[in-house]
Order: sequence, then structure tokens, then C-alpha cells
Amino acid sequence: MRAFSHPPTLSDVPMSELSVGIAGLGTVGKELAQRLTRDVEGVSVVAVSARDQSQARSWLADAALSADVVDFDELALRCDIVIECAPAHLLSAIATPVLRCGKELITLSAGALLNSPELIELAEASGGRITIPSGALLGLDAVGAAAEGEIKTVEMTTRKPPGGLAGAPYIEQSNIDLDAVAEPTRVFRGTAREAAHGFPANVNVAVALALAGIGPDRTMIEIWADPTLTRNTHRIDVSSDVSDFSMTIENVPSENPRTGRITALSVVSLLRKRVAVLQVGS
Repeated sequence: MRAFSHPPTLSDVPMSELSVGIAGLGTVGKELAQRLTRDVEGVSVVAVSARDQSQARSWLADAALSADVVDFDELALRCDIVIECAPAHLLSAIATPVLRCGKELITLSAGALLNSPELIELAEASGGRITIPSGALLGLDAVGAAAEGEIKTVEMTTRKPPGGLAGAPYIEQSNIDLDAVAEPTRVFRGTAREAAHGFPANVNVAVALALAGIGPDRTMIEIWADPTLTRNTHRIDVSSDVSDFSMTIENVPSENPRTGRITALSVVSLLRKRVAVLQVGS
């Protein structure tokens, strides 16, 4: 094995041999651990971090997975890429050692990233990388391409079963009784930045959309509580000088009603591209 005179960065690591760590072993983390181990050649899940390490070890043993359970600092040292799929308030604790080592962080807490610009500065200084996957959204490649021209407006409408918005700070501060919602009801309209503050666990997709396009202060978001739905639904409308387009996705919820099942699969797809000789999509 080649010896490194400094912490290995992305340019040092053969892209066909990726060691991956997972920070957070909830619904998404467990799905990733199993699928990456089983389905993606050239990717090895070598370690995970979890709040309850004993419980994590027990689950890994039951799932016949050989990853070690370590703390965030050890995860950064041992892995080429760390996937963050933990509660948003842990983003800085997970990301800082990863980026300090010049490694790559794949984060699902895009909303928390808006409040942590120092992480982007650390990545720039240390040669690290922060990647936000598509998650439960679609069309970020088209939005990014349109942003190379001039985007005029970006609007997103999110509709979720009321339970999918439970616990959001904006809902609680506004005294909205989700149990009393009997018909589709708009509960929020504002910018992506405002949505990230009010719904930190619900609309990370809004921040991903904003960062791909015209930023969190110009991207407008509507959020609806809709008891007629069983799926989390997002519609994007973009107007630009190169194209106007609209897209809608209806996501099957995971065991966690705030998160679609496609979220974990978007990370699997991203890493599969990293080790593939043929990549499709920008």
C-alpha cells in the first residue's frame, strides 16, 4: 500500500477502492450500510458511528456486517468518504474532523450547512469536499445546468401527510395542530433559508435545490400539510434564459415519515458512479 506523507485527500485515493464510513445508524444509515456492502463493488463500509454504540454493534452483528463502531474522529481517520445521516445538530461534530483530514463528507443535513459556513471554509483550506446528494428531490442536474445561464425564478411546493411535519419548530411556534388538519392546508411560504430554520428535519431538499440554483434567499418554498396524501411530494418550477421546466416527485416514506425511501438510494447511486467507468448525468 502506498504510504502518504500527509492525510490522504481525494486525489490520493484510487477511486475504485473507496472506504466509506456512516455517521448515524438510523433508518437511512442502516439502509446504506446494507446496500453499499451488498450491492456496490469497489465500496467498502469499514466503520460507523452511532449514539448507542452497543446497540449499533448488536445491529451490525444481526445484519452480518463487519464494520467497526467508532467515534467521529476515528471515522474521519479511517475512511475516504464519510456519509452524514444523523440529526442536523451533529453536523459540525461529524464534518469538522472529516474536512480537517482533507476527506469528503456526503451530508444529508443540507439545511444545517447554511448555518455552518465555517465548514465550507475548512474544506477549502484543507482540500476536503462537501457533497450534497439529490436525496428525495429530482432535477438538480437540470437546475445546475440552468444556473450556468441566468435563472429568473425557482419555486418549490412540498406536500406531506401531516405526520411528516410533526415536530418542526415552525409548526410548534405557530401553534398549528396537525391532528386537526382535515383538508390540504398551506402551513408555510417563504425562502429556502427560512424553511431550513423552521423545518430543519423536513425540507433539506429545499436547501439542496437552492444551492444548486439561485441561492437560499431567492428560492421560494411552499409547504402544505395534506391528509389526502400518503407520499411526500415535491414540485419544482424553474424559469431561466435557457429553459423553463417543472418537475414533480412523489416519494414513498421510509420508516421515518420525514424521510423518503429514495433518500438512501440517492447516496448509493452517487457512490456507484464514483467507482464506475461509465457515468450518466451531470
